This record gives sequence, structure tokens and C-alpha cells, in this order.
Amino acid sequence: MRENYTILLAEDDPDDQELIIHAFTELSPSFKLHIVNDGQEAIDFLSSTSDSKLPCLIVLDYNMPELNGAQVLQKLTNNKRYEHIPKIILSTSGNPRYIQDCLHKGAHAYRVKPDNFPELIVLAKEMLEMCGEAA
Repeated sequence: MRENYTILLAEDDPDDQELIIHAFTELSPSFKLHIVNDGQEAIDFLSSTSDSKLPCLIVLDYNMPELNGAQVLQKLTNNKRYEHIPKIILSTSGNPRYIQDCLHKGAHAYRVKPDNFPELIVLAKEMLEMCGEAA
């Protein structure tokens, strides 16, 4: 079990950020969310974080400025430092091409953003389980 329960959330939509924060807080206050607004900020955060402080999960919005979720995955894929960290893509699009591309580039899962809070809670619980602790 990990000692660091930080989840990196790369999401450029403030409303989605708030909903995700609310869902995680409701399930498990011991988890911390580190929020960045685009893919480049996600890469910069990971690069500047010590190995012992790396997040237990990386959650990437598919459509972001600078680098999209697939581009971030591409940059992380061949780096052994990040291979143990589960990565999940959240998107408003269920485009099969996007899904296949992201899974091929190392995403552990690709999920379409839920359109209601109870479904978001279920998704947040799944994400917390990826960190090694059931909510």
C-alpha cells in the first residue's frame, strides 16, 4: 500500500474540477488532489516531484490546452519512473479512436465523464481503488 495518497488531476474545466474534488472529498478525506490546468503543467509537476512524493494516480482530461491527455500519456509511456502509476483518461467523448489511442499509450482506463453526481461517485471510488485503497 502506498504512503502517498496524492492524485494528480489534469483538468482545465473549473466546474469539472469542483465536481471531482467534491466526489473525492465525500469518499475519502485522506486523499489529496493536486490540480493542474493543462497537460504541460502535469508533466512539469511530475518532473519536479521526488520519487517518494509521486502521485498514486494520474487523472487526465482528454481535451486540454498545451498537451492533451493522449500527448501526456505518450510522454510518460517510456519513462520507467511513471510506469507503476495508474493513469486514467476522463473525457466527454467516447470516440473509439481516442479510447484505443489512449489505451495503446498506457492508460489503465478511459472513462467518459458522468453526467450526474451519483455516477461520478462510482467513478471516484474506482479511481481511489486504483490507488490501492478501497473507498
